[in-house]
Amino acid sequence: MSPRIYLASKSPRRRELLRQIGVQFDVLTFRSGERGADADVDETPLPGEAVERYVERLALTKAEAGMRRIHWRHLLRHPVLAADTTLELDGEIIGKPADAADARAILERLSGRTHRVLTAIAVSDGARTRSAMSTSEVRFRTLTDSEIRHYVASGEPMDKAGAYGIQGKAAVFVAEIRGSYSGIMGLPLFETAQLLDAFGYPL
Repeated sequence: MSPRIYLASKSPRRRELLRQIGVQFDVLTFRSGERGADADVDETPLPGEAVERYVERLALTKAEAGMRRIHWRHLLRHPVLAADTTLELDGEIIGKPADAADARAILERLSGRTHRVLTAIAVSDGARTRSAMSTSEVRFRTLTDSEIRHYVASGEPMDKAGAYGIQGKAAVFVAEIRGSYSGIMGLPLFETAQLLDAFGYPL
């Protein structure tokens, strides 16, 4: 039987990236009634928390929460992979926009500037949990008000850290990247492959 993992993420981009490197996985999702026992991870930054620590903490918490779900549901034991992506600009953590107005405000801040994209991944098998981090820099060209309005109206920014998806329409905003393209998408494949190898998953 082929080895499998669980992916503790609803992100279609992470599913696409895992398929790209041939990883066999099942998506771990909530069932009705389970949220009382294990609610969605609280993504509120702690006071004074550095962005590196924040994104790593969330990835680790998601992986461990996934292992608890496997135990509660009496599922087959496979490693759980979780990830978290966030942006940093001027020392501030920038997550997913709350609404369209927030998305516009975020994109106005990113316009013409360089920001960091940090993605932490974590794998847990119940006995041990390990994490890895990918940090990239992205430079946006200057955006017009019209471009920002049209992009926000497309709906694409709403479920994405930093209010944009580099693999979508926002690709035309990106003047330069330094780092991992897959990490900016939400799952750095180099680090993911290394971490899965450490847990005995052959690639």
